[in-house]
Amino acid sequence: MLQPSSRWIVRETNQQLTNELSQQLDIAPLVATLLVNRGISTKEEAQSFMYAEREELYDPFLFSDMDKTVERIQLAIHEQQPILIFGDYDADGVTSTTVLLETLSKMGANVTYYIPNRFSEGYGPNKEAFQKASEDGIQLIITVDTGIAALDEARQAKELGIDLIITDHHEAGEELPEAFSIIHPNIPGSTYPYANLAGVGVAFKLAHALNGDIPEDLLDLVAIGTIADLVPLYGENRTLVKKGLKKLANTPRLGLQELCELAGNTISEINEETVGFTIGPRLNAPGRLEHAGPAVQLLQTHNASEAKMLAAEVDQMNNERKHIVSSIADEAIQMVHDHFDLAENKVLVIGKTGWNAGVIGIVASRLVEKFYRPTIILSFDEETGMAKGSARSIQGFNLFDNLSTCSDILPHFGGHAMAAGMSLAIDDVDTLRQRLNNSAKDQLNTEDLIPITEVDAAISLTEIDLNSIAQLNHLAPYGMGNPKPQILIEKAMITSTKKIGANKNHLRMTLAQQDQSLDGIGFHLGHLAPDLSLGATASVIGQLSINEWNNQRKPQIFLKDVLIEEWQLFDLRGNRQFEHWMTYLKEKEGLFIFFSEKHFKAYGANLESKCITEKEDAEHLDINGRNIILFDLPSQISWIEALVKDKMPAAIYTHFLQEEAHFFATVPTRSHFKWYYAFLLKRGTFDLKKYGKDLATHRGWSKETILFMSKVFFELDFVTIKDGFIKINPQKGKRDLDDSPTYKIKLEQIKVEREFTYSTYDELKKWFDERLAQKVLAEEEVSTWI
Repeated sequence: MLQPSSRWIVRETNQQLTNELSQQLDIAPLVATLLVNRGISTKEEAQSFMYAEREELYDPFLFSDMDKTVERIQLAIHEQQPILIFGDYDADGVTSTTVLLETLSKMGANVTYYIPNRFSEGYGPNKEAFQKASEDGIQLIITVDTGIAALDEARQAKELGIDLIITDHHEAGEELPEAFSIIHPNIPGSTYPYANLAGVGVAFKLAHALNGDIPEDLLDLVAIGTIADLVPLYGENRTLVKKGLKKLANTPRLGLQELCELAGNTISEINEETVGFTIGPRLNAPGRLEHAGPAVQLLQTHNASEAKMLAAEVDQMNNERKHIVSSIADEAIQMVHDHFDLAENKVLVIGKTGWNAGVIGIVASRLVEKFYRPTIILSFDEETGMAKGSARSIQGFNLFDNLSTCSDILPHFGGHAMAAGMSLAIDDVDTLRQRLNNSAKDQLNTEDLIPITEVDAAISLTEIDLNSIAQLNHLAPYGMGNPKPQILIEKAMITSTKKIGANKNHLRMTLAQQDQSLDGIGFHLGHLAPDLSLGATASVIGQLSINEWNNQRKPQIFLKDVLIEEWQLFDLRGNRQFEHWMTYLKEKEGLFIFFSEKHFKAYGANLESKCITEKEDAEHLDINGRNIILFDLPSQISWIEALVKDKMPAAIYTHFLQEEAHFFATVPTRSHFKWYYAFLLKRGTFDLKKYGKDLATHRGWSKETILFMSKVFFELDFVTIKDGFIKINPQKGKRDLDDSPTYKIKLEQIKVEREFTYSTYDELKKWFDERLAQKVLAEEEVSTWI
């Protein structure tokens, strides 16, 4: 048995809708299944989803304040009033700033931009920056990707005589800022038909309204910011990203070209994963460590040498960011192990002086992956007595709602259900931890703290081919709200496993089902290899792809998790690396079972072990749910039968160490015994020591055969043996060879070896299957995982 690392939530499929969609669109049943399971059930909806780049964008003037906003900006341009774009320091904020900066610059505006310093100013508009803007003669401030929570700053701008236009997408509070206008897709009274735009999407809408036509040249930036900000990739976001990725593949932006090259990517082959894992993190890095300025410059530069220099600077910052994240994450994980009982802490709130406030959000995500519970990571500033924090959550615990109940100790906080940021006094950290954990006790049960993997569909290997996998591209780009499909393959046979990679930390596995096979690669799943037995029936989840190697293309699956519901047999007979296995099984809390006291004394001292010397010992030993190791062979088959009868271990490891082989030894037949007895009867006496070897050679036997038959005759009282001299006894009647303990033991040992030492894997598996309890997991036990 092998339990998965997460709960698998498998979406139910409406087979009728799937069949209809497959026929109407002439697409593979697998693709139709995934569409239906994403809530897309009609031909029109499917075409709109698969070919989103053909969809029309919404009219930007559907924003209720767009008319007045455009008029105010046009007035500022006409009168050359100084305009300040106030942005944010993440990838969404950087691209938003660039979108509006380029738009206004092309229109001839007197425009500059400002992005606050994360460490000295914090998130969003601040009074010091607005005061400085006023002193510099700024008459119009336009926020991008920020500002919806800037109540005090909006009032200040009004007092300073500055018109404030807010463009944002973050969750709004009950009170809105007193700004000149607000362009936001999801505030009360919003007339815009799509609520999930990223900050860069909102900025792009303003650029569209100002430009009159769709500014196609800005779509590459929109794709980057939208993907990096993890907003849902459906609806208009999907259209913007699909259009934007095409533009990005041919972007004239020298900085992006250099950045991709440094990261080892080809920009013409760019996709959402490249953006999410290559471009986005690098554009985020400057704002996390110092200031976001280099990222904005990188996106704007038209100078080749400057682009190369800025790309190198940003890339180096990203490398430094990764090092800092790993260091803080390791330290935070150790703090949890040392100071926080997970049974008592359903929410982790951890802080320390000196932790980089720019990366603590990433660290929080790492700890959620590690411990799967809501996590807040805080950076303490001893001089001010304040802590800045970033939070990440799990399903079932709404961060924004729960932090709202603690607003009395959180002078600043914001975010949404799954992520948030905040600041508070260091003295209030313990109170925050206590309050959130009290709330979590009512909101999260034990099952909620088991990670969830949402599975799009359960399919068989017969549904997987190159054509169906290729058609999956119609579902891209993947991201929030449209995750890369996770599929479940149930009850396939494992036909091969191997650890791969330089450090042997990855897994290669082949599955077979209904004469079909599929290769799987599990990155960072190499540790599972020793727990997967060949021939076992496994269920796996993962992502389908096409493997191209040596001009050959074949389907494969990137493995995410593995479940084996049956007991497993691991055949370690004759394994030369058994000492390695002993160490591994000791760590797995395996139960080593010995049948030889000699072996038990030699090997069992430092193991969890049991020596069985009686059949009753085997009967009473509880092995249910355990990994048991049969170290050596019993003298009787009935002992192993008693050990496993109607029980259900998780796994049986068979080593069956033996020092003497009996199966291939010559076992005398009854005719052998008859001849030898006649020989002794004729001679009356015989010197075994002196002539035993000669007799064996004469008959073509081994000397051990002569000695064995002599011992059997002695036990049957047919002869006496003294100092190697054998003498016939007077006949006392017939006796069966089975009356000799030596003869019976020899036959039993041969039988034991035939069953356990020289049987095939399949024969051995069948032997145990016929005796183990035929246990089927209860429905409620299965539902814990699937």
